[in-house]
Amino acid sequence: MPRALFIGLAALVGAALGSFLNVCIHRLPQGLSVVRPGSRCPDCRTPIRWSDNVPVLSYAVLRGRCRACGARISVQYPLVELGVAAIWSGSVVSYGVRWAALSTAVFLTLLLAIAITDARTYTIPDAFSLGGLVAGLVLSLSPGGVTLRDSAFGALFGFVFLYVVAVLGEWAFKKPAMGGGDVKMMAMIGAFLGPLKALLTCFVGALVGAVIFGPVHLRTKKLVPFGVFLAVGAAVVLLWGEKLIRWYTKGLLGF
Repeated sequence: MPRALFIGLAALVGAALGSFLNVCIHRLPQGLSVVRPGSRCPDCRTPIRWSDNVPVLSYAVLRGRCRACGARISVQYPLVELGVAAIWSGSVVSYGVRWAALSTAVFLTLLLAIAITDARTYTIPDAFSLGGLVAGLVLSLSPGGVTLRDSAFGALFGFVFLYVVAVLGEWAFKKPAMGGGDVKMMAMIGAFLGPLKALLTCFVGALVGAVIFGPVHLRTKKLVPFGVFLAVGAAVVLLWGEKLIRWYTKGLLGF
């Protein structure tokens, strides 16, 4: 099969998964089923017909409005569908039709879901974190990439490391420093990246969070959605972790 066809199929799969991801992002924080009832307009509650539920295309045809009542549909829906389509097709472009492409696509999709959900609701559903943990462990059985041993040790390390940070932060500031969802998320990240890159993720995520959200927190006292910055840190480490480690060990430590 031509490579371009694989890339196109990956984009279609990603767009379909992005559509389902929108349902998960909306319903999981509310404890609702992602299966029943079917998709419906959040304003008039009219069920959405299958022809109006085609990823990206239906939004464009309907001009971002419900066919039944004309209410506006959030632009988040096509953006997430396009984003996941780009993740899946980009993974095939980068790795070809290999297990590494699947692992990368699944991991980045989970990070996107967590980032959006945490930014919207300050929650990280277990379906994303613990479900992702299981996915990371299973995908470590595939050839190449993180081994099962490193995946399991990375999950344990990520969980314990951030749990200790949370306990110390609560002791120092006399209030909860981060939620349990962040800790479980780090276990998932460790399962995909291994222990060393899990540690690097924490530092990169903390740095990005301090630079971007630190001034906002100081001015407004809003809680920090740390899962968003852990997701950014994990994506950076996934894509450029090896270069960062080489730069640190050779450029700063001299070996």
